[in-house]
Amino acid sequence: MAYKFTTIIIQEGKWYVARCLELGVVSQGKTIEEAQKNLKEAVELYLEDQPKTKKYLSKKAPLITSLELKHA
Repeated sequence: MAYKFTTIIIQEGKWYVARCLELGVVSQGKTIEEAQKNLKEAVELYLEDQPKTKKYLSKKAPLITSLELKHA
C-alpha cells in the first residue's frame, strides 16, 4: 500500500534536515538527496515499529497553503 507524506527540508549549517509532517519523523543528510533518502528510511522504520499508525494515515496528499501575517 502506498502512502503520500508531506515533507519539508531546511538547511541548518552544513546539514539538510528533513521532516515528515504527518508523523513527526526527522532525519538529516549532507545533501538534499541524502536527507530525503535518510528520511524515507526513518519513516519506513517508524511504520514497521508502529503498525497501528497505518490505519490512521490518509492515502491522499494533503492540501498545502500558506499564511501571510503582517507583524507590527
